[in-house]
Amino acid sequence: MRTIILFLALSIALMAKTQTIIFGAGCFWGVEKHFENIDGVISAKSGYAGGSYENPTYKTVLKHNNESKKLTNHTEAVEVVYDDTEISTESLIKSFWELHNPTQGNRQGNDRGNNYRSALYYTNDAQRTIAESTQEAYQKLLTKAGYGAITTELKALDKFYEAEKYHQNYLEKNPSGYCPNHSTGVKFVEIAVEKNSIVPLKGKEIVVVDAEHCSFCEKFKNDVSSNYKGSIPLRTAKEEELKGFKLSSKIAGTPTILFIENGKEVHAHTGYMAEKSFYKAVGEFKLGLDSEAFDVAFNQHTDGRFCKQYAEFKNTGDGVFIDKISGDILFDTKERFNSGSGWLSFFNSVEGSTIEKEDNTLGMRRVEIIAKKSGAHLGHVFDDAPNGKQRFCINATVLEFVARESVK
Repeated sequence: MRTIILFLALSIALMAKTQTIIFGAGCFWGVEKHFENIDGVISAKSGYAGGSYENPTYKTVLKHNNESKKLTNHTEAVEVVYDDTEISTESLIKSFWELHNPTQGNRQGNDRGNNYRSALYYTNDAQRTIAESTQEAYQKLLTKAGYGAITTELKALDKFYEAEKYHQNYLEKNPSGYCPNHSTGVKFVEIAVEKNSIVPLKGKEIVVVDAEHCSFCEKFKNDVSSNYKGSIPLRTAKEEELKGFKLSSKIAGTPTILFIENGKEVHAHTGYMAEKSFYKAVGEFKLGLDSEAFDVAFNQHTDGRFCKQYAEFKNTGDGVFIDKISGDILFDTKERFNSGSGWLSFFNSVEGSTIEKEDNTLGMRRVEIIAKKSGAHLGHVFDDAPNGKQRFCINATVLEFVARESVK
């Protein structure tokens, strides 16, 4: 039994390091080969994505490669699973831009049709932010080199369909097979940035400024940043590596946690930051100090009955609800039921994700439900669910929904 528990713990730890992203850059044989040879990539699979019909095959994708009005065709794509402690999302996406010509619309080289269109399907907001910022930077380089506008389809992944078995590792099985080079030759190294420096991302990000031999930096990394799963990108850098940031605070010590939006400092904290303090700052940064969601999470307020977010979430498909602040999975739709109360109701939370605390405010005796990592107030638990079960009465404004196939 102990061996099984250790194996499961190790598996969960390994899963926590992995991310998935989908790239379309022409014929998937060469794209798959390119990514599976990059250090840090765990697997690369050929398949189809981005279309409006289910269960595509190689035949159906070719059949619809010139249709534009009747349906949206799938493009040949590659699912890349990678260890983000070994290769950064930014490096991987930059490799995608450099791999092909993203300005050609429905073709790559001599391969013509909408099934060869350039595409990037992200699975989390951090990937989206990096994809948008690197696209903007790469467009400047392409324009300088005489190329037109980028036509890449950039959107959240709906579903990835694995291609037929004979397409997998095709070029490994057929060394002389078709593997064209559609690269423009334009490289990101042409950006005038010093080696090892980092430049601002588009939108919100968190930058942790650390230093060598800084014990508090190491403690913050071990206690907080290494376990962070939130949607706002978090990066670590030395002070001298920051290029192009507009900082109003002086880096007076390390770690310094910078909350940045479009390259400009919004807030900064110098010194070690405990987990709960960090997530409260993330909540303020992401949600806004005056927002209803922040009031619910950190001032123990309650959503109005049948609020807008409740209406959006009550009939979602199969998936999970995550903490809007930490990114941790808190509730599963398999445990959801309609209580008619006007708040999201679950029979239980995901094991280990929440804590329960006695709440005697407002002249009532209740049990409060709190997100274990972020410390956010989620709601209360009552003993009035069907069949004698508990009802976890949860505020929708502090949650985000993730479809089952996108959960990593």
